[in-house]
Amino acid sequence: MIYSMTGFGKSQKEIQDLQIRVEVKSLNSKFTDIFCRVPKSLSAKEIDIRNYLTQQLERGKMELNLHLQKNNENVEQSILPQGQIATYFTELKRFASELGISTIDENALYLQAMSMPSLNASDHSQDNEEEIEALWKVVFEAVQEAVKECKEFRAREGKVVEEKFREYIAAIKSGLAQVLEQDKIRMPGIRERMRNALLELGLKEDFDKNRFEQEVVYYIEKFDISEEKVRLATHLDYFIEILEEGNGKKLNFMAQEIGREINTIGSKANDSTIQRLVVNMKDELEKIKEQTANVL
Repeated sequence: MIYSMTGFGKSQKEIQDLQIRVEVKSLNSKFTDIFCRVPKSLSAKEIDIRNYLTQQLERGKMELNLHLQKNNENVEQSILPQGQIATYFTELKRFASELGISTIDENALYLQAMSMPSLNASDHSQDNEEEIEALWKVVFEAVQEAVKECKEFRAREGKVVEEKFREYIAAIKSGLAQVLEQDKIRMPGIRERMRNALLELGLKEDFDKNRFEQEVVYYIEKFDISEEKVRLATHLDYFIEILEEGNGKKLNFMAQEIGREINTIGSKANDSTIQRLVVNMKDELEKIKEQTANVL
């Protein structure tokens, strides 16, 4: 079974009054290219997310977006403890009054309160770490669900691509079968064309028959495509076998080998009918190459 590199998955979870949304997208790429957009509060977990994406999705251009929302607002805007801010604000107003400051800018005091460090930094640090770990557990579950959905999307796309591959290979096999039929009448035709050419040059029927037969044999060997026909048929069968393995790189390699044999048949055949068949086979092969670029 083959998998497409194109996929999409999403997941949504809730923890207390916090909404967690994860979206995973993947596109085709020769290499593993990962872009993650995560909130600052979970930036330390980005490496874990990247490692998980690499392990599960293997290859492609991947993008993960993680959104945390609280009361329809980004949670990053409300990570300071409100009770502590209120305490700072009250204390700053009291200090201002004791210092005899008559005009107090409460907005400025509030901004100052938000920027002050915690009086119990160690306690709050421990609480925050525990909260972040609890949050991360739920977030990672959401990431797993989104990646699973993305893989299922890839599998569905892979089935469609596999059916297309089989259609394209069948079309090339049909073209090869017609080449085999045309090849049966091509060789006698070469001999007859050579004989007619000699007559057109004014030579009589009594020219050296032995020399003529030697030349015919030479050109028949030169135009012989027996090996190419056998190799092309073998490559086409092997391509179908690789579909069961689900190896995109092997498929791409075999597509190149198939193209090499088709091109050789076209260059050696010296036959207009076979040339037309070769053009049709190359057209089907181009479709295969386009699809192999998107196979995992």
